[in-house]
Amino acid sequence: MNQRTARANAASFHTPDQIADSPLARYRDLVDDWDAFAETLCRPLPVAIWANASRIPVEELAGLLREQGLSPTPIPGLPNALGLPPTVSAGQHWWYCVGLAHAQEVVSQLPVGLMDLAPGQRVLDMCAAPGGKTAQIAFALGNRGTLLANDISFARLKALQGNLDRLGVVNVTTTLGDAANWPTAGGQFDRILVDAPCSSEGTLRRNPSLWRRLGTGNSERLGPRQRALLRKAVQRCRPGGRILYSTCTFAPEENELVVADILAEFPGKLRLLPVSIPHFVTAPGLVDWQGRTLAPELALCRRFWPHHNDTGGFFIALLEKDAGLPAEPEPEPAVMSTEEHGDWLSGLESKYGLTPDYWSRYRVNRQTRRGLHLMAADHRPPAVPPAEGRGLFFHRTNVRPPKPTTSGALLIGRDVVRFRLELSEIQRDAYLRRETFTPTPEQAAETPPGQIIVCYLGHVLGVAVWHPSGVIESLFPSRWSGCASGPESDRQLTTDN
Repeated sequence: MNQRTARANAASFHTPDQIADSPLARYRDLVDDWDAFAETLCRPLPVAIWANASRIPVEELAGLLREQGLSPTPIPGLPNALGLPPTVSAGQHWWYCVGLAHAQEVVSQLPVGLMDLAPGQRVLDMCAAPGGKTAQIAFALGNRGTLLANDISFARLKALQGNLDRLGVVNVTTTLGDAANWPTAGGQFDRILVDAPCSSEGTLRRNPSLWRRLGTGNSERLGPRQRALLRKAVQRCRPGGRILYSTCTFAPEENELVVADILAEFPGKLRLLPVSIPHFVTAPGLVDWQGRTLAPELALCRRFWPHHNDTGGFFIALLEKDAGLPAEPEPEPAVMSTEEHGDWLSGLESKYGLTPDYWSRYRVNRQTRRGLHLMAADHRPPAVPPAEGRGLFFHRTNVRPPKPTTSGALLIGRDVVRFRLELSEIQRDAYLRRETFTPTPEQAAETPPGQIIVCYLGHVLGVAVWHPSGVIESLFPSRWSGCASGPESDRQLTTDN
């Protein structure tokens, strides 16, 4: 039984009567249809994915899924997304492994589309891991410019970087720390996302074990931290810029009350903006809660109750900073290696048939002794705070012969014209399981032995070595290979709330 099926089965143990007797009962008077709300929380959550449009159109991705018998359905209001049954474990499929798609809950896909993003903006994602929203922002910026992705947990930041690498994101610098203490020297931003850590009540359909941890104590504990994050976002936002605050909880103490308190701290400097989300049923933000009356504009916040759109629960507030306030100077840029990399790059050009001007779209930088990173040509991270990583690690030069990383191959492989080999379905699965396999005589006539880029249906899978002995050795990363182990595997790559 895979993880998704196990979670779905676990969710069925809850009943509407249990919901009515749980801490969630305090929302009974807020919900328009309590019975529908309770019944929905007792059903497993449908799976949602979005196509990596830099690699595949959503229509083509849907075709690949239909060929596997997965029955994808369009999601109204999310033109780049597809819905799948709750029993599908997206992270165990080849198209997920190689970054053609990312799994992310429907309501979690909505905030980025409300941020009015455009290339040229400087953006901060304050609580970024595991990275689905970060990647959405990166692509909305055209995979160019400067996006800072911060998280307080090193382990979660590693998961975020793995997702960005798999998807081919090159315009992100990651930082480690408490975003509530984001330094002034890091500069101001045109757009800031505060997807705040919360009690996660809205994820109950996907995380049934959360049932044991429900209670108002979580909201009381998290509220001060959420205020600190949103307060810092206001300070780091440029005049005229926007802040998107979101949580995946129902608790007013973590939602409207947080927003109301920050608005009161910055009188005349912030305003709530109306939010329009076509094809989704939403409820207005609360204007009173347990005897406290809030400003009428709090109704501009949006609530997502699970029974309205068959989703998880979610909360969104969109704020704009007064454009008339004074702006801060641009931050000091990070100093990066000025080492020349021409020999390494020309080696890749000659082997794989890349054009001499190929690298002009990127900024090449050595950040570690292991090899080279690629960043967007106009990526300009600040000197402070210190970076955990910049761009995408794409070429390993501390081995002989040097070779592209898997994420590097996924990025440049579409442009490779030599030492590129198309695999069969059986070979594809063997490659993703890190097995050795034998090429066919027809394949042997296509390309000589050596380091090769392997593909399936024209989509790049990664790097392999064709040995003179006549076998192909997979170099697919072991940390990624669980997603291709077949339906009986319990291993799965990280997906987003």
